Amino acid sequence: MKLEVNLPHHGYILTIEDGLLQNIGRWVEQLWSKQQIVIITDTTVEKLYGQMVMTSIQNAGFKVKLIAVDPGEPSKSLANAEMLYEYLAHRGMTRKDGIIALGGGVVGDLAGFVASTYMRGLHFLQVPTTLLAQVDSSIGGKTAVNTASAKNLVGTFAQPDGVLIDPETLKTLEPRRVREGIAEIVKSAAIADENLWKLLDSFADEAELIEHAEEVITACCKIKRKVVEEDELDTGNRLILNFGHTIGHAVEQSRGYGVITHGEAVAIGMVQMNRVAESKGITPDGSTAALTEMLVKFHLPTGFEDFDPDKLYEALSHDKKTSGQQIRIILLEKIGQAKIVSMPIANMHEYLKIQRRK
Repeated sequence: MKLEVNLPHHGYILTIEDGLLQNIGRWVEQLWSKQQIVIITDTTVEKLYGQMVMTSIQNAGFKVKLIAVDPGEPSKSLANAEMLYEYLAHRGMTRKDGIIALGGGVVGDLAGFVASTYMRGLHFLQVPTTLLAQVDSSIGGKTAVNTASAKNLVGTFAQPDGVLIDPETLKTLEPRRVREGIAEIVKSAAIADENLWKLLDSFADEAELIEHAEEVITACCKIKRKVVEEDELDTGNRLILNFGHTIGHAVEQSRGYGVITHGEAVAIGMVQMNRVAESKGITPDGSTAALTEMLVKFHLPTGFEDFDPDKLYEALSHDKKTSGQQIRIILLEKIGQAKIVSMPIANMHEYLKIQRRK
């Protein structure tokens, strides 16, 4: 399956097919002339695919080096970005050379940020190996690193030259990482695709979803492509992709990056935001129950009893969707359709109230 992302200044193709990673060199040579390439990955992915990917690209006639960072959200830092700049400089990389991000969302964001800022921009390819990255973060050109104040606070918009998605890589993911991606899939269905929601509803569990991975990934990529094509720089309707993320990012940041996965935090954020909105009558009755049932089926968390609401509020006050004293939040019109609502950021105190279990 090939999906073309049509953008005014830099379109590219998403290629989705089982087994593509083994022949990645052929894909790269169709996109790039012969040049130096640095593969940025993490140590877990390096052990699984590093040598195979390097060999395939070398056999296609490229000069290739690989560098691996530690796995996990803490690696998405300015310190690691600086380390990578120095590595690229030492290798003699120029603007005619390229970077390949091989890994999950952390690697994709970090490598994309470095590629877009080193010498004001190198060639860049995304090769996502996690479900989360395949359905969301590898598509659309957002790159970023975290700071102590907020997740993804420092970043760029930089579209890749191509995205290669091989669902076969999901077979090596641990269950928690599969579920992390499923949270974003549930989000995508909830905001934009009732048919995808029905498909997810038909699955018994995570294993059955993975059996249909190519179909599910393609559906999510189509949603992301449409939104990105309409709003590349995230100033309008692209914000609907942040359903669950306003609270979710605050959950990640306040607990400590990597303690709770991004997908787990988004699952909590979706349910919490929707529960309060439903109690106010501004999102449909029963939608919170539907979200909760779907997430629980896939063994994702739906509440945050042990969090401090004041710390959450402090974290989300740095959210990029804030403007002055206003914040834009995403609510459901119905399952399969979302809306953007602006409100005073002070009102978020109410959305962070913890509902104790009876």
